[in-house]
Amino acid sequence: MVPEGKWRGARRTGLEAGQIKRVAASEAIATRRDFFRRLGRMLMTVVGVAAMAPLARRVRRDMTVWQIDPYRCIQCGNCATHCVLMPSAVKCVHDATICGYCDRCFGYFQPNATRLDTAAEHQMCPLGAIQRRFIEEPYFEYTIDETLCVGCGKCVKGCNAFGNGSLYLQVRHDRCVNCNDCAIARACPAGAFRRVPASRPYRMKT
Repeated sequence: MVPEGKWRGARRTGLEAGQIKRVAASEAIATRRDFFRRLGRMLMTVVGVAAMAPLARRVRRDMTVWQIDPYRCIQCGNCATHCVLMPSAVKCVHDATICGYCDRCFGYFQPNATRLDTAAEHQMCPLGAIQRRFIEEPYFEYTIDETLCVGCGKCVKGCNAFGNGSLYLQVRHDRCVNCNDCAIARACPAGAFRRVPASRPYRMKT
């Protein structure tokens, strides 16, 4: 016969074991619930991202950047002095399909140049950003070194006044930070700065 004290201890031990089992089962259920709850959240996130993807693509399509309308630009010089970057994100570009390959290029030479050579005092560009290369009589090729160009527009003014207008200013988007309120646009007296679609960021002359 089991003594009363030992019986009570055994019964209490049995009850404790049962409680431990019930607690363990409850924790297992809670763990499964927590797992499925987290899985549900992850699935909802994935579905939400998938649903937002077309909107994100549409927003990217609708993004705009600053650009200069070459037909409105008057080469005032503000592009070189008002950009938040130094040197300016505005550079001179050259359309070779318009260029006349002139010996006396008024975008390259000062109007009063006495000699048609590469001496700095005869060049229109104050930083020597335009490279002149002989092709054959009487043609010369002109290219822009954009690392030297500051966007002052002096060469563009000369080319537009006396040449074919193959030189013009454009915002270079590998440099531009696309400010919401462009300082050059505010200072532009001709309203030549415009917002254009990011998918077509350049306003080319034709």
